[in-house]
Amino acid sequence: MTNDASQYQAPANLLENRIILVTGAGDGIGRTAARTFAAHGATVILLGRTTAKLEAVYDEIVAAGHPQPAIFPMDLESVGEAEFDALAEGIEKEFGALHGLVNNASLLGQRTPIANYRLDVFEKVMRVNVTAMFGLTKALLPLMEKAEDASIIVTGSGVGLKGRAFWGAYAVSKFATEGFMQTLADELDGVSQVRINSINPGATRTNMRAAAFPAENPVTVASPEDIMPTYLYLAGPDSKTVNGQQFNAQPNRQSGQTDKK
Repeated sequence: MTNDASQYQAPANLLENRIILVTGAGDGIGRTAARTFAAHGATVILLGRTTAKLEAVYDEIVAAGHPQPAIFPMDLESVGEAEFDALAEGIEKEFGALHGLVNNASLLGQRTPIANYRLDVFEKVMRVNVTAMFGLTKALLPLMEKAEDASIIVTGSGVGLKGRAFWGAYAVSKFATEGFMQTLADELDGVSQVRINSINPGATRTNMRAAAFPAENPVTVASPEDIMPTYLYLAGPDSKTVNGQQFNAQPNRQSGQTDKK
């Protein structure tokens, strides 16, 4: 079942006093989510590979007069359990708890038939898109249990709901994202105040989308800002009882068209 929160009207103070970590926060959907959460009162932890990009987002948030964010540069391709644990310790020391985690960072990989797909690229995509998501979520769960209510959001894709030719490791990783979400949601159901749900962004104007569809006119697809109502709904207290669900951020878009962030 695909849920619709695309028309959600978030109050200005929706995320006041909430601490939310966003991966892939330096660009695309992650950058916009971080800025949007901050605009609604959240203290955002910016996690990404490129420090300069994170610093630019940090400056934008501060210049807009929103709560001062934090920066945690991290390369999800090479990070290990010790680094995830150190991140959790740092967040606990600085903030005491965590109210939100947006597992958004991902790699596109190759757009080529499986028969031609390179093993090293496949492993790299799975490492960033799946293994790192698992490691980060596992390390941060105890901190999220300390919050009154806490939300985990995973960014999925239409090609993770129905496989499509030439999407290779990206599609496989997004199927895994949905499986991870459903498995953890079932474990948390009824025993935890932490919830987890997934969002299919649909076709969205990002650098990853441009790489996948170089001939596409970017103005013909939604901007990251257009899909934020669904992210805000799941990040805030109005979704407190929603767990294990898959949301489509653009439900009125033709379902037959391949989408991606």
